[in-house]
Amino acid sequence: MQIRCKEAIICSVRSHGEHGAVVRALTAENGLMSGYVRGAHSRTMRPVLIPSNIVQADYRSRTEDQLASMTAELQLSRGPFLGEPLASAALDWVTALTAAILPEEHSYPHLHSALSALLDAICGAPSAKGWAVALVRYELLLLSELGFGLTLDKCAVTGSQEDLVYISPKSATAVSAFAGQEYKERLLPLPAFLKEPVTPEWEDIFDGLRVTGFFLKRHFFDDRRKDVMAARSVLVDRLKRVVA
Repeated sequence: MQIRCKEAIICSVRSHGEHGAVVRALTAENGLMSGYVRGAHSRTMRPVLIPSNIVQADYRSRTEDQLASMTAELQLSRGPFLGEPLASAALDWVTALTAAILPEEHSYPHLHSALSALLDAICGAPSAKGWAVALVRYELLLLSELGFGLTLDKCAVTGSQEDLVYISPKSATAVSAFAGQEYKERLLPLPAFLKEPVTPEWEDIFDGLRVTGFFLKRHFFDDRRKDVMAARSVLVDRLKRVVA
């Protein structure tokens, strides 16, 4: 098997053996792919194999069941942003999340486009508020693409489309203020920017992160791979410090 990918986003790098690493990268055509890179820890390859970098990747294997060998040529480096605590935490989280939950070799062109745009925003937006909303939307898109989308256009109890301010943690469906008033302590907030084109405040953004974090943990990280969610906690804490 030989696959030549014009573009791949490095999502994770895991050491394998003394000199190599298994690299997972997201491609537009073939989805998430794994490959073994020889000399991954060399002075030449270390700056290339940074999660969030864009590379041109080639994959070769003798059989379809064999882990492919991978070569990578740097196209765009985001290494300079690793020295910025907030940007670095954001890059770490979104790439680790993508590598952890996507099945391999399933094409997700919308996710590839969204991740590429989010990484550009993290590195290019003048303030964190410029990409924090995109982060929430990317997490929602991941949930949706993997079959765990939220229904935010009608009330789970009454079917009404008016005054939707909560989300049921059980059904992942919106709940109106009237229907949820008796048990609102058990419901999640529904920030307005998730259902209509409004400019959110930081409180709304953190509510959005609370919602997506709840469902990501439930479906993918409950009692396992807690180290991945730890990267998200670091990011949210740093965002809160910036706002404060």
